[in-house]
Amino acid sequence: MAAVVRRAAYAVAMPDARIVQREAFGHFAAGRVDEAVAGYRRALALDPKLAIAWNGLAMALERAGDLDGAIEAARRLIELEPDEALGHTSLSRFYQQKGMIPEAEDEAAIATKLALRKKD
Repeated sequence: MAAVVRRAAYAVAMPDARIVQREAFGHFAAGRVDEAVAGYRRALALDPKLAIAWNGLAMALERAGDLDGAIEAARRLIELEPDEALGHTSLSRFYQQKGMIPEAEDEAAIATKLALRKKD
């Protein structure tokens, strides 16, 4: 019985990463970029494999002007979901903004190939 109580207390003390991610998205949508970045980082501390939080962090860091951070977050997203076009498209955009045109074109080509493969 004590173990059940401890697990329940732990569940209350440790919020679900998806809930934290949704709260971060709310901050992002409302233009509160710093709060969004902090929220996405909290979600990822709870679940480093939560791909949607890596995507959100990348977008929030881009909006905050931290392209290097956005690139790193997009790379982490791609590590988790290499066959999804979204991460490659985002990374292409970030590379383009940094003037890394060959890298941007490579990622855009990967994203296009993946998107076309999904249509089939």
